[in-house]
Amino acid sequence: MAKIVFVEHDGTTHEVEADAGLSVMEAATNNGVPGIDADCGGMCACATCHCYVNGEWAAKAGTRSEDEAEMLDITEHVTEHSRLACQIEISDELDGLTVSLPESQH
Repeated sequence: MAKIVFVEHDGTTHEVEADAGLSVMEAATNNGVPGIDADCGGMCACATCHCYVNGEWAAKAGTRSEDEAEMLDITEHVTEHSRLACQIEISDELDGLTVSLPESQH
C-alpha cells in the first residue's frame, strides 16, 4: 500500500492510500479526488487524467510511453513534468508520491 498526495490547482491536498498495481488515476477516482476526470477509464485515450509529477518523483514514476506522449500533445498546459495518471502504476517505491493537477482537464 502506498500513500499518494494529490494537490489541486488551488492548493487543496488529498492524501489517499492505494494498493500496488493500481494506477494513480484509479487511486484518485476510487477516492473521489476532484480534478481527475478519467473519461476513457484508463485506456490512455483522452488525457483527462493529466497531472504533474513533482520533480523528485519523476524518475521513480517512469517515463512517458509513445502513446502517452501523443495524448499529451493534444492537451493544454503540458510541461516536462506532465504525465497521464492512468499510465503511472503504483508500487511500494511510490509511497509518498505527490502529483499536482492542472487548472482544468481538456
